[in-house]
Amino acid sequence: MKLFAFAFGAALTALAIDASASDAPSVEILKFAFAPKEITVTPGTKVIWTNHDETPHQINATDKSFGSKAMDTNDHFEYTFTSEGDFSYFCTLHPFMTGVVHVHK
Repeated sequence: MKLFAFAFGAALTALAIDASASDAPSVEILKFAFAPKEITVTPGTKVIWTNHDETPHQINATDKSFGSKAMDTNDHFEYTFTSEGDFSYFCTLHPFMTGVVHVHK
């Protein structure tokens, strides 16, 4: 949670904003590629994928541990990694698009 302070006249007002979604590691989908292609996180971390292409994409783990629905432009998919390991994934609609999430303490 982040705390922001705003001054209104002589009064100071504090506003707490839950920034957990914006603080989550992210993978961008752009020009038929995942960026970054590999990401390293600790167990319990949520990763967010966002599709910035004009074409739908669908994420699936090679080991079938996670998967998304087809994502249109600006759609996103979130997954929380609870166990350690290396999780390879690909776009079901464009199998040449691949990535890896490394989960280690």
